[in-house]
Amino acid sequence: ASAVDLDAIVVADGPLARVRIAGLSAQERAIRVARKAGATRVHVLAGPADREQLAGWRGEAILVVRADQLVHTGLVQPLMEVRGDAAAVVPENPPVDDLTVGSYAGAFVAVGSTAVDAVAALARGESDAEIAANISTKIPHAAIARAPIATPEQRRAAHRLLYRILIKPQDNAITRYLYRPVSFPLTRALVWTPITPNQISYLVAALVAFGCWVTAHASMNMALLGTVIVLAASYLDCCDGEVARVKLLSSRFGAWIDTVVDELSSVGYMVAIGWHCRLAFGSHVLSSRELGFDPWKLGIAVGTITFAWSIYCIYYNIIVAVGSANSQDYVGRFDVVPGEKPNTVRLAPAAAKAIAPKRELPAPVKWLATYAPYVVRRDFISWVAVALAALHWTQISFIALVAGGLVTFVIVTVDHVRLRTLRRDIVRR
Repeated sequence: ASAVDLDAIVVADGPLARVRIAGLSAQERAIRVARKAGATRVHVLAGPADREQLAGWRGEAILVVRADQLVHTGLVQPLMEVRGDAAAVVPENPPVDDLTVGSYAGAFVAVGSTAVDAVAALARGESDAEIAANISTKIPHAAIARAPIATPEQRRAAHRLLYRILIKPQDNAITRYLYRPVSFPLTRALVWTPITPNQISYLVAALVAFGCWVTAHASMNMALLGTVIVLAASYLDCCDGEVARVKLLSSRFGAWIDTVVDELSSVGYMVAIGWHCRLAFGSHVLSSRELGFDPWKLGIAVGTITFAWSIYCIYYNIIVAVGSANSQDYVGRFDVVPGEKPNTVRLAPAAAKAIAPKRELPAPVKWLATYAPYVVRRDFISWVAVALAALHWTQISFIALVAGGLVTFVIVTVDHVRLRTLRRDIVRR
């Protein structure tokens, strides 16, 4: 179905279609699910007049989704992978216990003449369940796909099910235990407002810019306040992606806004804390007259160059080799493995962990190998920067950021050269 021109019909002819879950009515959520599935046109059946407009429909494929329940992309994605007609059914061990396993779950896809017959049946007033019963291919839906919303208890359960999509597999322990417990309540409040994920990203950018400006003063209190503002912005930064996933507003443009803001935040704070150190500690180190240069300005320049180059290498890696836009998916080493088509190859991560030992390690060393990579992550650094600013050790923050930039520069440069060499070798062979 995903390979042809796809229309969608959202069946919203009951009062439950107007029930709102996480800021969206069931009808609007079903429409967004259909568009995420690739539907170019969406028809809403809210009454007899809408059914009459379907008469004479001629198209290649149709996706039908019921809007009397909470629906998410997991309901229709498995259907899009089928070459032909298919209906979604309740899987084994469903997350909500309201339907019999194997029964119709509220969505089906029809292609060709079957699609034309299905639309004609809907126009005559037949139910989608009756039409789906005649489709032989039954596909169990995904774990987070649908939930009933007829009663208050069911709506609470639907909210809980939907918010499970906010748990990302890339989340490390710091994100999971320090950031998500704060960002989740913020997200639950924001989804009920008209604020969009991109607007949240713009607000994060404004907060970071303000925090950096406050930090770049000689006063230690100003540096602490600015660092706290930057930390607060990092918490809000978690919300744009969460709101996008809950309200089905994810887009490539929004993902890149979030990415650009993240990386500019890192560079901006490094420059701001370096300028603060120049103002606060410049007279306590060798003067630029004795050295022939300003050491704080040199540190800022070195940090900016190494940060910029590292960002380039990291995003070349994840875009070209990994196929992602998330820096958490960075892979240091790749293997060449057979591709999906005959006589082709592709790159596959050589190790799933940042530190991948070749033999079993003692428990303490194994723990260190697991959690040591976290200390170079932005979410950990933000908290450490606040602690150091509170202790008036901002110079340590700046030196650590520049040193970390240099170390990262060396590591990602080696990885980048290796990746470039590997890709050229594949082309030659």
